[in-house]
Amino acid sequence: MGAKKILMLAGDFVEDYEVMVPFQALLMTGHVVHAVCPGKKSGDQIRTAIHDFEGDQTYSEKPGHNFSLNADFDAIAFDTYDALVIPGGRAPEYIRLNPRVIEIVRHFAEAQKPIAAICHGPQILVAAGVLKGRKCTAYPAVGPDITMAGGQYMEIPVDQAFTDGNLVTAPAWPAHPAWIAGFLKLLGTRIEL
Repeated sequence: MGAKKILMLAGDFVEDYEVMVPFQALLMTGHVVHAVCPGKKSGDQIRTAIHDFEGDQTYSEKPGHNFSLNADFDAIAFDTYDALVIPGGRAPEYIRLNPRVIEIVRHFAEAQKPIAAICHGPQILVAAGVLKGRKCTAYPAVGPDITMAGGQYMEIPVDQAFTDGNLVTAPAWPAHPAWIAGFLKLLGTRIEL
């Protein structure tokens, strides 16, 4: 299958790896990826946060890199995109308050287009009300939200991903190989080695 047009919903303090790695990997496989943030335009930057697992009761957080957006949030025609990526970090917590973000997510869910969400990204799926009857995973602290939204939270190892129809989810960035591979499969991407 040919290149797909993919929309990535991000925001300030998105998790560093969870925005940069899929963005670069999807470009590397020949897809077009537009990273957007509510209230920002192409060329604007968002700050990222590095979340690490160092033996504490939850992840630690450190300043990450700046990430440059390459599309205008207000100008995108989201119905022209083939798939959606929702990275985690702290961004999902606040960008889910934007009504257009909810409209975008509902469009992809209703159209059964591929959606990849990781870590705290499923908070946006919860807010959009698209998880009823669906199975997915997320960072464990988001599990109760998924359950309350009518979804089934799947407790899996941190380096694994879970696919339910058009939705591929993962607990955190250690799952990138499985999560991105699962998303590429949904996109119909074949990599020849």
